[in-house]
Amino acid sequence: MSADELSAGSGAEATDQRTFLREGEIEVEGRMPWSSNATFLVTVHHDGTSHRAIYKPVRGERPLWDFEPGLHRREYAAYVLSEHVGLGVVPTTIIRDGPFGEGSLQWFVEADHSEHYFTIFEQRTDLHDQLRSIAVFDLLANNTDRKSGHCLLADDRVWAIDHGLCFAAPSKLRTVIWEFAGEEIERTVVEAVAELVASVPLTLATLLDDAEVDAIRRRARTLVELPVFPSDETGGRYPWPLV
Repeated sequence: MSADELSAGSGAEATDQRTFLREGEIEVEGRMPWSSNATFLVTVHHDGTSHRAIYKPVRGERPLWDFEPGLHRREYAAYVLSEHVGLGVVPTTIIRDGPFGEGSLQWFVEADHSEHYFTIFEQRTDLHDQLRSIAVFDLLANNTDRKSGHCLLADDRVWAIDHGLCFAAPSKLRTVIWEFAGEEIERTVVEAVAELVASVPLTLATLLDDAEVDAIRRRARTLVELPVFPSDETGGRYPWPLV
């Protein structure tokens, strides 16, 4: 299978990508600029094929007062949540050992980096449903850092990245996606989210502490009971910088 056939996706494609990331040999290309933690662009070689990925070792994390060490687990948890609810907005992500120890390894999206949330929203109304899916994801994951540049566009698909600062138990939502405030959330999405009210999948629950797991169920219940995109009436729930 070629690298093109393994392009970022969900379902069978994602299964192939997980195998590729898990079994491939990691070659470090360099450190990503402007990242607060050590984040590396790598090439993964497997079975005669190569593809780039983003490697975030726990060893490279700087201490935070409001998140325990192990942000790489949250990166993986974000992927698990996105797939479980059927949103499909997070590129394939795994946890494995790499050149600098255990970390998250995420399929690299070959995106047009001149595009981000603000440009996509303004210029691509045909992609608004995908942006709504990211907004739902952020509500469930309690994302504290949805910058505009954390939305990538590749082949008419919008992907959400950088989820190390998700899943805190207290409400910490910070996002640039407020344009859908007041709109009803699609019924099929609400039905999928309802499953989280009863139970959080074990794969996801084992990555977080008990309070964080309970908070996912609480946020899911809120969304099911009031299936409307919230608003930011104070204007104080934006991340900084915005892009």
